[in-house]
Amino acid sequence: MRKIIINTLAIFVTISLHTHAQKRGEVPTFQWGTTGKQIDLSWAAEVGSRVEDNQSTNTFKVKDFGAQNDSNYLSTQAIQKAIDACSNAGGGKVLFEPGYYQTGALFVKKGVYLHIDTGTTLLASTDINQYPEFRSRIAGIEMVWPSAVINIIDTQHAGITGAGTIDCRGKVFWDKYWEMRKEYVQKGLRWIVDYDCKRVRGILVSGCSDITLKDFTLMRTGFWGIQILYSNHCTLHKLTVNNNIGGHGPSTDGIDIDSSTYVLIDGCDIDCNDDNICLKAGRDADGLRVNRPTEYVVVRNCIARKGAGLITCGSETSGDIRYVLGYNLQAYGTSSTLRLKSALNRGGTVEYIYMTDVIADGVQNVLAADLNWNPSYSYSELPAEYEGKEVPEHWNVMLQKVEPVEKGYPHFNHVYLANVKATNAKQFISASGWNDSLTLNDFTLYNLDVEAEKAGIVAHTKKFRLTDIKLKISDNSQIEFNKNSQLKKNIRYE
Repeated sequence: MRKIIINTLAIFVTISLHTHAQKRGEVPTFQWGTTGKQIDLSWAAEVGSRVEDNQSTNTFKVKDFGAQNDSNYLSTQAIQKAIDACSNAGGGKVLFEPGYYQTGALFVKKGVYLHIDTGTTLLASTDINQYPEFRSRIAGIEMVWPSAVINIIDTQHAGITGAGTIDCRGKVFWDKYWEMRKEYVQKGLRWIVDYDCKRVRGILVSGCSDITLKDFTLMRTGFWGIQILYSNHCTLHKLTVNNNIGGHGPSTDGIDIDSSTYVLIDGCDIDCNDDNICLKAGRDADGLRVNRPTEYVVVRNCIARKGAGLITCGSETSGDIRYVLGYNLQAYGTSSTLRLKSALNRGGTVEYIYMTDVIADGVQNVLAADLNWNPSYSYSELPAEYEGKEVPEHWNVMLQKVEPVEKGYPHFNHVYLANVKATNAKQFISASGWNDSLTLNDFTLYNLDVEAEKAGIVAHTKKFRLTDIKLKISDNSQIEFNKNSQLKKNIRYE
């Protein structure tokens, strides 16, 4: 029966995708329910790389620089020489013959498109020494961290293309993390273990513009899959991310858009352990210092499988996350369809989030919104045994208090979730502000058809609207409403 349901949903999505076929510069028309406001999505026509490919006919073959399609031979230097030569010649494509190439950190330069074609697999070295460290931003704070497997830094008009595979072989870093976490939890250091356990990201795009990532498969990343950091006008097209092969990879987000703007994520398929597609903007005092938003992001035609959220905003919200449009999306076994999370020391505002035309099956929540997420991770407190002792720089960054305390309060405003069909959900909704003054503001849920075990809760909100909602709840519960101001609801329980 489950297979029939999923096949039916797939047919529905195929029809929906066809209906909303979009050319560059065009934005489909959506229905968001009656809000009394005009919704302007014209900015969505401007997202993505403005340069599809380098028009140069230059090609550079890595074998000509000494690379070997031998999984036991480290070809890092040879591949890097090909990249450098390509960039020095004005750009073009760097090509591989079919086979397996072992590599450490690679750095793609201006005008270069690293083309990994069908039949080619890059195998990441499992030796941490192959990934030189530099200052970057990790999980919301700036600190020294190992380079990614492939890095595109402070450049323009570059990318990674082709239908080949990048296998990051990250299990060695997963195992390291789980062992460290056991020890750190016992010492009261859960809040810092993610930062002390330096793990290798899959792809880092930092300080760039007009970058294209398309068609390839990325798998088994040691930490986050793809991080777009401090960048603008990037396109991620038809990527497959699979971080649930051969183990349980902690914090293996699929795609993280981090203080970046005008980003298009289109046609991607993501299976991971943590957030599938996540929007971030720094955390706590350091994030408030940097104060760079993530804004103008379109996510369309994507599939999320296992993972924490089809689209997640947070928990790093300090620099603001705003103007996000997601449509024609599918979630199968994902924790949440739309997930908003922060903490009371993050600060920042999450607002103007639009998500529509979604098929979900087997999710934990259709909507989850929490201003005080995961306290054991979110709040830093130095155990007494470390008082007065010298600690690493990034410990001090994490321990810095946000003052005044109100500056750390996050705000979630103007969120729209429409036209969702969900089956086999654990719960329909979990949406709660913090108190009567720190509320979820101006949420609109419209035309949702949900089958779930439990109804859920809506608490501490202002102007929360549920219109044309159809719920089939197996335990016969109804939504618990608690301390909501200007609540409007039109819900049919079946």
